[in-house]
Amino acid sequence: MTPRTRRSRPLGRGDLATSFAFIFPLFVGYELGVVFTPALNGVDFVTGWILHAVDGDRGRYVVVNLSLAVVYVAALWWLRRRRAVDLRAFMPMLLLSAIYALTLGSFIVFVMTRLLGFDGLLATGDLGLGSRLIVAMGAGVHEELVFRLGLLAGGAYLLRAMGVRHRVAAAIAFVASSLLFSAAHHVGPLGDPFTLPVFVYRALAGAAFGAIFYFHSLSHAVYTHFLYDVYVLLFRG
Repeated sequence: MTPRTRRSRPLGRGDLATSFAFIFPLFVGYELGVVFTPALNGVDFVTGWILHAVDGDRGRYVVVNLSLAVVYVAALWWLRRRRAVDLRAFMPMLLLSAIYALTLGSFIVFVMTRLLGFDGLLATGDLGLGSRLIVAMGAGVHEELVFRLGLLAGGAYLLRAMGVRHRVAAAIAFVASSLLFSAAHHVGPLGDPFTLPVFVYRALAGAAFGAIFYFHSLSHAVYTHFLYDVYVLLFRG
């Protein structure tokens, strides 16, 4: 990481421009895949807006997203020439995220079964292989943008602006974002039936993603979430 990418932010570390550069391929992959599958993420506020803008035409929708991909490649080339993004940081970020993703499930299961006394894991449904991959992409990108960048970092920033001390603001935002992250999975037509073990499971996962965001960066949280969901939905589903 360059000195710029190590700069501390109100909550969460790493350079946001670098994180956005790293997670954009997941965003485009999800946006291109979701229109051909039933795998719509519950906090995806982008896909519907784009579809509305193109009057629901799938061909134009694909063109819009491919155009965004071209713009992304051009912007990445420009940022790299200006040394504003260090692409060499991508592979270490991805490797660390993969390690977190593989160990996160075991840790949460241990806490639930040994400390909280809950049995059983989450059902993965009957989605096909491709749909599950798209679900993992959408969860990694959209849920981390909403709950970690928006509610965790944004909530802490607002609390600090209101005069709340940093540690107190961070703790409140951390707990609230983790609980809301879990609760959001039980809301709406795509939500799961509420059970306490599932709610606790997801709240613990939200807390883990929040810690990764806080101590590393947004891109670490996004890829950990994505790879963790790939592990759960593809290999354990």
